[in-house]
Amino acid sequence: MKLDPYALRKDFPALERTFSGKPIVYLDNSCVTLRPRAVIEAVGDYYANYPGCHGRTYHKFGLETTEKFNQARERVGKFIGAGSAEEIIFLRNTTEGINLLANILPLAEGETVLTSELEHNSNYLPWQALASRKGIVHKKFLLAEDLSFDFGEFEKRLTAEVRLVSVAHKSHVTGCINPVRQIAKLAHAHGALVILDAAQSAGCVRADISELGVDFMVFSAHKMLGPSGFGALYAKKTVMEKLPMFLTGGNAVTDASEDEFTPAALPDRFEAGLQDYAGAAGLAAAMDYLERIGLERAAEHVGSLNAFLTEAVAGIKGLEILGPRAAARRTGILNFVVKGVDSMALASLLDKTENIMVRAGAHCAHPWFNKNGIPSSLRVSFHLYNTVEEAELFAKTLRLLLRTFY
Repeated sequence: MKLDPYALRKDFPALERTFSGKPIVYLDNSCVTLRPRAVIEAVGDYYANYPGCHGRTYHKFGLETTEKFNQARERVGKFIGAGSAEEIIFLRNTTEGINLLANILPLAEGETVLTSELEHNSNYLPWQALASRKGIVHKKFLLAEDLSFDFGEFEKRLTAEVRLVSVAHKSHVTGCINPVRQIAKLAHAHGALVILDAAQSAGCVRADISELGVDFMVFSAHKMLGPSGFGALYAKKTVMEKLPMFLTGGNAVTDASEDEFTPAALPDRFEAGLQDYAGAAGLAAAMDYLERIGLERAAEHVGSLNAFLTEAVAGIKGLEILGPRAAARRTGILNFVVKGVDSMALASLLDKTENIMVRAGAHCAHPWFNKNGIPSSLRVSFHLYNTVEEAELFAKTLRLLLRTFY
């Protein structure tokens, strides 16, 4: 059965808002998704009903907090197919997870970290900083002409010096899905570990650890209908047990003296300090919601909208898509430039005229945009609550604005 976005829209309070008597058209889902009431209520439930502290107190609020926090960890582990809840480390977002790994992985001077040329800044700048600080080598493999994955180029760059491969599951610029299983298999054959940035994929593509075969996977709740400022790191237990702590403090140790301390077991040793218990409950609720809807149904719906819009804007003079022409290869993203048109100004006009909310800029991929001399692009990104009527309005308004102002 196909997904019914009109029924689902009732679950999202933000979609009830109007400006100047017009509804909003939210097409910026690659930046942050809207939240259903179930998630909002789960977050509020912590603050209203059991505002305790996990692992430190044994009164009723504390025990309930611990129970809910542990349940959330189990839920996340099940959602991504982790072998154990101990392999799930809670943190703020994908950015923090990659930075954590960059600071604790045993990378030595002269060893290489390999990424694509079009990674998010969060999977580019930590390695750039590490190269400056520790003398590791950050190499980038080029993409195909249409910005899809080029296996030949990847293999060419995967030399004996590469100790770590860190790539996105789904590109936030093009929407292309990378062949992660094959990437991991080849990287492991060369003795390299693999980090997967699943920020863009976790809420719309099945990201099963047992299938993907990566050593680490990081994702953010806010891109999968969950709360802001919360995310998770999957870390293979056999690897993470050997790595040093990064932050020390409450809950990360089991005991301490004047001169030394005893680290806690996984995952607590990497969760120093008071955690975001409401965020964990919200992420678990978001995963429950996505499972009820079905990721496959959501992906099919989003794909059909992208295909519709791709055809609707075809023929616009000067419009160039970033990524493959075929919508099916770009999942739910249509990112483009129009020759001679300021993408930032165009996005502002879309918002001011028809409340159409999209993202314009370098999309946190500044190295690639600067290298290619592209000041900015305009990105449309769909989710399960978007409709054909919204895609039609976007295409109609885009054409009108281009005729009127450009």
